[in-house]
Amino acid sequence: MTPLLPVLMVATIGVAPGPAAPGAPGVDEQYLPADKSGLVTSRTRESPVWATVQREGGLGEIFYPTIGGPSARALAFTVTGRHGVETARVRTEQLGGLRFRQVFDGAGWRLTADYVTDPARSTVLVDLAFDAPRTHRLYAVYDPALGNSRGGDAGRTVDGALVATDGGVSSALAGTFAATSSGFAGVSDGRTDLRDGRMDWRYASAGAGNLVQTAALRDRRTTLALGFGGTEAAALDTARRSLRAGFGPVARSYADGWNAHLKGLTAPPRVADRRLWQTSALILAALEDKTHPGAYVAAPASPWAFGTDDPSGPYHLVWSRDLYQIATGLIAAGDRAGANRALDYLFRVQQRPDGSFPQNSQVDGTPVWGGLQLDEVALPIVLAYQLGRADAWPGVKRAADFLAGYPGAPFTPQERWENQSGYSPNTIATAIAGLVCAADLARSRGDAASADRYLATADAWRDRVKTWTVTTTGPYSAKPYFLRLTKDGDPDAGTTYDIGDGGPTGVDQRRVVDPSFLDLVRLGILPPSDPDVVNTLAVVDAQLGVATPRGFFWHRASFDGFGEQLDGSQWEYDEPPGSLVSRGRAWPLLSGERGEYEIAAGDRRAAATRLAAMAAAAGPGGMLPEQVWDRTPPAGRPGFAPGTPTFSATPLAWTHAQYLRLARNLAEGRILERPAAVADRYLTAG
Repeated sequence: MTPLLPVLMVATIGVAPGPAAPGAPGVDEQYLPADKSGLVTSRTRESPVWATVQREGGLGEIFYPTIGGPSARALAFTVTGRHGVETARVRTEQLGGLRFRQVFDGAGWRLTADYVTDPARSTVLVDLAFDAPRTHRLYAVYDPALGNSRGGDAGRTVDGALVATDGGVSSALAGTFAATSSGFAGVSDGRTDLRDGRMDWRYASAGAGNLVQTAALRDRRTTLALGFGGTEAAALDTARRSLRAGFGPVARSYADGWNAHLKGLTAPPRVADRRLWQTSALILAALEDKTHPGAYVAAPASPWAFGTDDPSGPYHLVWSRDLYQIATGLIAAGDRAGANRALDYLFRVQQRPDGSFPQNSQVDGTPVWGGLQLDEVALPIVLAYQLGRADAWPGVKRAADFLAGYPGAPFTPQERWENQSGYSPNTIATAIAGLVCAADLARSRGDAASADRYLATADAWRDRVKTWTVTTTGPYSAKPYFLRLTKDGDPDAGTTYDIGDGGPTGVDQRRVVDPSFLDLVRLGILPPSDPDVVNTLAVVDAQLGVATPRGFFWHRASFDGFGEQLDGSQWEYDEPPGSLVSRGRAWPLLSGERGEYEIAAGDRRAAATRLAAMAAAAGPGGMLPEQVWDRTPPAGRPGFAPGTPTFSATPLAWTHAQYLRLARNLAEGRILERPAAVADRYLTAG
């Protein structure tokens, strides 16, 4: 506590004199595009700060004190010359591990920015090298969103540093500055001021609002520190301690932490891209909250309309289904400890007394959305079985009892794409697997009655899954094929429903297909040679397949509207049903699922092409996206090549987990996450 007193004194007596900024509260701007090119965080719990690297340059959302919500919208850099603001080409370089560097090349100048976080404290450090004529100036523009709220930040200059606060969260941007200013976005901020190439405003403070802070950098080679804390004084002390430690030593400590983590994992299989394998393993590890072990979020991004959410939206939440996918990726990478923490988290947030799981939750376990998805109840059971966690039996029993006793099951209020209810072959597959795995655990605990009940239910559902979900009268094939789902359990009926997410209305359920039925094979419920499975593959390829120069990909379902609009603008919540203005593009993770099917079918060569396609879908920095452009990119706009990432959530944890899983399965020649109890019951036994 000794160093804290001088900092408190500085914060009191060192406030820069000058006018307060006009124009409160300023313009509210949504979070930045979701196609990140890097993620920076240390391996230590002492540094609960995460920073995303923006594809277009600079840092995007910076998370503190949890990965569950940003405390900054952006930290960007502006270069001015004789004729105003300079433009530049930006490239992101992955330096190994989770080290990223950006190079900005302008007309006659270059800026290099290296990003790390301090393993010893909550600071983002940026090492800057600016090679430019004397007429050029470099500025840092910082946009806080403290406490996961873009409004309500107040800021000022304290002893040459820029401090900001909102409630119980504060930040401090420190370095060697020639001038500083705090203003309101779009009115009195640095971005507005610098349009003419000069920093004319020197506002000493700005009241609560949409704060933007600007610093003119004095030196051509310098380090910035953005520190966070519970108070201005604590944040400023944190930033200055990191500056005193020095970028070089901090960067070495940062790299050492991640290198040690990699050494504890299994070696990348020869079939995988070594760098992408390691990046995927590190991304999964980085998306775990440091205060709440096992809470892995879906992505460090807010795509499309979710970027307007305040507080931030659903990708910063924990989802039972995504957490299962992440955990299986961790197992594939050799991080069983991380997978076990994920399972522990799941059973901590399990709902009592019924035994279900939240649709999603904050990292502290607080439920957010109120939907119920039966696959999210079943998959934690499967994970417990895969990890051999007999100690999880109390939670497993509650979940299995819920599944077996849920009225109308296996009809689910929502299936895995979350916008439909019905009889889903994917959900039914997970429910069957969950009950069989629960029965195995029940027998190991001496609970034969529960085991018999679970198996009887699973067998009944397996016997009827095709009756509920395979059509013989659909328009896509004269042979039977699986549907995405049925609303009424009658796949030969022309029952209609609205697709949702801006898709069409009144669609015959026999016209809606989805690759997700393949979990029936992956989980050991049907053999890969099942004729209805094989025929559905041909239907799905014809209806949802996308051939690109980077590989073959699939849409997630027929008529999907969850993606950018036709002109490239973002998907919106309020697109009216049947508007048809947006299009869901292709999902690389589905290539991984197809590859796993091909492994089960004995076609390792085909599976290897799926792994290569996933690798080719990576964006800058090795980040794997939720979606890639298909054959309907925005018309008349360059830079949207089929097979390259859209503005969807990037990196997406599920995609990285699927890459790890497919690579490991391909190397082993079998589906490692297939529960033996399920395969023994339905495949080995005939």
